[in-house]
Amino acid sequence: MEVSNIEYIVIFAYLILIIVVGLVFKKFSSNTDDYFKGGSKGTWWLVGSSAFMSAFSAWTFTGAAGIAYESGFSAMFIFFGNVLGFFVNYLFMGPWLRQMRVTTFPEAIAARFGNGTRDFYAYYEVPVRILYSAMALYGLGIFCSAVFGYDINHVIVVCGIVVLFYSATGGRWAVMATDFLQGLILVPLTLIVAYLCLDALGGIDNLFLKIEEQGLTEEYSMVNSATLFGGAYTWGWASAMMVKQFIVFNSMNAAPRYFSVKDGKEAKKAALLCAVLMLFGSFIWFLPPITARLLYPELVIAFDIAKPAEASYAVASIALLPVGLVGLIVVAILAATMSSMDTGLNTNVAILIKDIYPKIARKLRWKTKSESQLLSHGRTLTWAMGTIVVILALYFAQQDGSGIFEIMLQVGTLLSTPITIPLLLGMFIRQTPWWSALLSIGCALSFSALAYFEVPLVYLGFSQAYSDAFEWSFQQQFFGVMATGTFGFLISIPFAPAKTSEHRVKVDRFFKNMKTPIDFANEVGEGNDDQQLTIIGRFGAAVTAFVALLLIIPNPLEGRLAILALAIMIGTISILMLKAGNKAKATPIT
Repeated sequence: MEVSNIEYIVIFAYLILIIVVGLVFKKFSSNTDDYFKGGSKGTWWLVGSSAFMSAFSAWTFTGAAGIAYESGFSAMFIFFGNVLGFFVNYLFMGPWLRQMRVTTFPEAIAARFGNGTRDFYAYYEVPVRILYSAMALYGLGIFCSAVFGYDINHVIVVCGIVVLFYSATGGRWAVMATDFLQGLILVPLTLIVAYLCLDALGGIDNLFLKIEEQGLTEEYSMVNSATLFGGAYTWGWASAMMVKQFIVFNSMNAAPRYFSVKDGKEAKKAALLCAVLMLFGSFIWFLPPITARLLYPELVIAFDIAKPAEASYAVASIALLPVGLVGLIVVAILAATMSSMDTGLNTNVAILIKDIYPKIARKLRWKTKSESQLLSHGRTLTWAMGTIVVILALYFAQQDGSGIFEIMLQVGTLLSTPITIPLLLGMFIRQTPWWSALLSIGCALSFSALAYFEVPLVYLGFSQAYSDAFEWSFQQQFFGVMATGTFGFLISIPFAPAKTSEHRVKVDRFFKNMKTPIDFANEVGEGNDDQQLTIIGRFGAAVTAFVALLLIIPNPLEGRLAILALAIMIGTISILMLKAGNKAKATPIT
């Protein structure tokens, strides 16, 4: 779809903005704790918005949009799973994760399962995160190339360099600040898009009327029968999706989301903010693709991509938004991937510096590095790893690419769940040996291999006819992995060492630490809430001014009103932040 030169100016201005954010927040990092977890001084609203933005990628506007285009309201279950995960974070898991008092989640794994398991996770996570970041960047390039006509290599290089610059320069502080600003644009903008969609449809009543008129009532049911969509979007699928997302948000490898927040109480607030924003999104993100199905199906099917339905969100947005805001929708799609990429990059480098480097240094008897040297190494490694991600994404872009993205999604489902199961169970069950997590992973990966390689069930004792007719569904794969992984963890319980053993003493210390509230003043020191509010509030004001400038662009009245509404929403939040920042300056922060 054609994008005007004005939209390019909007996109360019946004990219410059977040580069400046990285430069401004460079002064906030004086040591590795600052660089990797913001010195644990992040306020709930900053950490919460960053956790929210890193919880989804461009897939929300592409893959999930494709699901909504085809099956309507079933897509809401994906986001309901996220809401459930964050709400449990709010109830108790958020404070637990923060109170582990570590910088990387392998450090928490060492405290719970020992150094052997820690090493496995540390060495496993680094290459896998690099691969998935590259695939996310590659997927973003494919989408922008097909839908907006951008050169795929240009998208990969530009987005990669921008993420690299602000992540390497400002560290975790820059990551959180840019995530907040991205959310400040994305949330009100998607609300405006949803409103315009309902307006184009003639209201909620007409939405359902058009669904009925076009014979989509059955397909657009919240829960579908097993005869539609190959068994997807049934109660079994919905249950698997909800449980999967619960595990993703409530295991130890989700802990980095809360390492930056001040204490357990702030972690609860951050988690509640995420739950509310995700619930809000659950009810508005599916409207544009449904609108595209009802009003613009010929535009959607015209796209030359593997699944044209994945362009439905962009189609509805470009068709309905005024000139100027289309560029911000592109920004929203870019930001969704960049926000997950920057978080992954920062987490990965933290693992390298805090978990892998010390062990290598001890073995090779290298001289101990100072904090300033480690901080410098962290920035250098961020550039190095980010460059690898960009090169890998460019490599994928030169290949045929047929099925790569889909294969990686399937591999991710079958490989991420097995290593996550023990990291959830291990936070509730303490009577296990040190190798319980590894046994659990081994059992779950065995089932994953069976499902992924589609091993004929006849080898497992089933009849030839049943084996030939059987096809793995998502829910069967997921619950099979869950069952075998849980089984592997539970059967290790009888082999738990005595309570007086070194391992059990260490585990008891881990549980006590995890459930002990943090005394911020004594454990961290003085906060900088006023600086966070003031600096980010000023950036928000700059965004407001830029959006307001778009009012001079020739647009119909309703288009100008949409731009004005966006400027007012962003401006209101920015003004409230500046006022709160000035108030905080006059109040000692502890």
